[in-house]
Formats: sequence, structure tokens, C-alpha cells
Amino acid sequence: MTGSRPHRSRLAAALRPAAFGADPAGERLERIRRSPNFADGVFVNPEGARTAPSGSMLKFLPTYFRKEERIRRAPAGPVPVHPTTLADLAAPPGSGLRLTWMGHSSVLAEIDGRRVLFDPVWGSRCSPFARMGPKRLHPVPVPLRELGPVDAVVISHDHYDHLDMPTVRALVRTGTMFVVPLGVGAHLEHWGVPADRITELDWHDSTELAGLTLTATPARHFCGRGLRNTQHTLWASWVVAGPEHRVYHSGDTGYFSGFAEIGAAYGPFDATMIQIGAYSEFWPDIHMTPEEGMRAHLDLQGGEPTRGIMLPIHWGTFNLAPHPWEEPAEGTVTAARAAGASVAVPPPGLPFEPEHGLPRDPWWRAIAARPAAGVPPEAAPTSTPAAAQPSAAGAGEGAGPALPVPQP
Repeated sequence: MTGSRPHRSRLAAALRPAAFGADPAGERLERIRRSPNFADGVFVNPEGARTAPSGSMLKFLPTYFRKEERIRRAPAGPVPVHPTTLADLAAPPGSGLRLTWMGHSSVLAEIDGRRVLFDPVWGSRCSPFARMGPKRLHPVPVPLRELGPVDAVVISHDHYDHLDMPTVRALVRTGTMFVVPLGVGAHLEHWGVPADRITELDWHDSTELAGLTLTATPARHFCGRGLRNTQHTLWASWVVAGPEHRVYHSGDTGYFSGFAEIGAAYGPFDATMIQIGAYSEFWPDIHMTPEEGMRAHLDLQGGEPTRGIMLPIHWGTFNLAPHPWEEPAEGTVTAARAAGASVAVPPPGLPFEPEHGLPRDPWWRAIAARPAAGVPPEAAPTSTPAAAQPSAAGAGEGAGPALPVPQP
């Protein structure tokens, strides 16, 4: 019988690859069970949310796989990625706040002399498998080894497009600290992050790190990486406050009334980073549309549209939902105009300081598969950014049908 053990071990590894992570156990699991946000064996949302696709799959599948719709879910040309270099980021921001959207939900936020990296995903696919799953539609703007030191890596939840095992393993070697929601530390330790470099927080818990205060705040979403999703890891949005500036990162979330409460308790914010992509009528409770994202931004700012700026995230990098590729950006700009709010939609990798002006070029329109309806001719871009470089996926590669499980 002993000869069967290596076979069982190989079978177990095949059924649960390392990228699946690990389930919380021991004192970590006991802490989870003591959380006021854990009930009946699972973490629960601040407001009810359907986490499985709703509606008829017979209606959904033709929408997702129809050729003309599939083409629109990817850019029609290379995404103009700004080739960020260490020189771009070497000098500290004169205003004290600089943001660099790296694509999807990955943002480098430089706040009052410190550097925080939100939801870093540098992998080629958001998937547990190297050759399967949604593929990047543009290259990363800068290799991790050229990013420079980071004081904290902040993770919103454990879905593959927010928590990437290869990226985590690369960041371990930098000595950075990881700040994550309850339970997510089990994945990190499984991938080699030392326990003393992990801080796990429940909603409204805070930690002090390098002169910053990082606070986990509620979100309306769910979790899970494996075939058996136990809902034993928490999802969160995040507030990061320095001596002079404060920012908010939504992670993934459906719209809910808690945004106003977060704003009242921790705002207003110099910048909010808000999820506005990968939405669908089939999962309306766990992702926001651009209009809902703008509404969340206004709630967080106490209803004052002139406070701070909004940076839309969770779009442009992976094909995760049925909507057209450019629709999240176009919808956000339209919603901001209607609300009188300030929004920045930079190409991936372009650093900017909100106090020194916002990137204004509607670069996404030039590579939309079909021009967005209602875009006035005078709003069309007058030039292509000089820093444009070819997309790793090209015009259509990687944009083929990958059935969207509503986890991103």
C-alpha cells in the first residue's frame, strides 16, 4: 500500500494546484469565526447579494459567444501603454500624491512619501492555469523588478484578477509588507510569505504602517479560488490615510448604501479608485456599472462632486464580461460630466498627480472595435500617445470566449 502514496500525492497536487491557495485553519480560522461579519459558517455581505449568475443561461450564452459581440469585448488595436520606468517614479511627487494605474485594479499609490501597491496582478492570465483563462489584453507597463521599493501591498480579495500567485511570489523577495482581509493570509503563507509580514484585518480594523493608516472597509462581493469555495476569506475595500492625503480603493463590489457611511467615517478623499468594469445584468449585485461607480464616488465624498478625483479601475486589461471593451471608460466619463465630478482615465502606466492636472486624452476611443454611440466628433482624440507600444495580445488574441464566472 505504501507504493500508492506518491500517486495520491501527485493526484492531490493535480486536483489542487498551488494557485488555489490554502484554506484558513487553526487560530486564523478561529479569528474568522469570531468576526461579526461571519455567520452560519460563511462571511456575509453588508447587504444581500446574489453571487451566482442570475437569469436564464440560455439568454446569457448567445450574448457572450456571438461573434460580433465577442469582437467588441477586446480593443481593435494596441493599447497605448505608457512604458513606466524607475526614472518616472524616482522623484517623489511634489504634491504628495501620485497615482499610476497599471491596468485592471492594480494601482501604485504614492502617498506622503510612502508607496502602496493595490491588487498587483503582473501575470499573463488571471487564472490558476498557465494556458487557460482570461489573457492580458496589454502588457504590464513596468516589470516588477523595476518598480522600486513598495512599503505595502494591499489586497482587496482572493479572486485571480486581484490576487496573483506569481506576482506575490515575486514580491516576497522585495521584503514588502502585505495587508489583506481576514483569511487571505492563508494563501500568502502557502506561497511563501512569512507570517510576520502579513497583517489581516476585518472590516473597520486599522493598522499603522510606515506612517500610513490602512483600514479595511466593507464591500459587497464574495471570495473563492478553488472548486470548493468555502467563503472563509473576507473581501474588502480600503482606506489609506497619510499625514496630508487619503485615498480609497473599492476592490470589487456592487453598489450599496455603505459607501456614504465609509465616506462619513473616513473621508473625504483626495482620490477614489472605483470598480466600473466587468458588470452584467446577470450579476448585478457584485459589480458596479459606470453610473453606479460614479454614484459610489459621490457618496464617498459626502455628495460633493468637486471633492477629489475618481480613477476608474477593473477594466481594460482582461475580458471578463459581455460589455464592449471601451464601455466602462466611456460610461464613466459620461457619468462624471453629468455629475460635475473630476475623473482621470489615463492609459496604463501613466503616472499623474491629481493636484497638477488630470490626463484628458480619450485614448480608448481610437482603438474601440466600434465607435461608442453618442460620442461627439469634437471629443475624438487628436493624437495617439507617443509612448504607445504594441499590445501583448494584439487586436484579438486572448479575447476569445472564456466563460465568465462572476468572480472578478
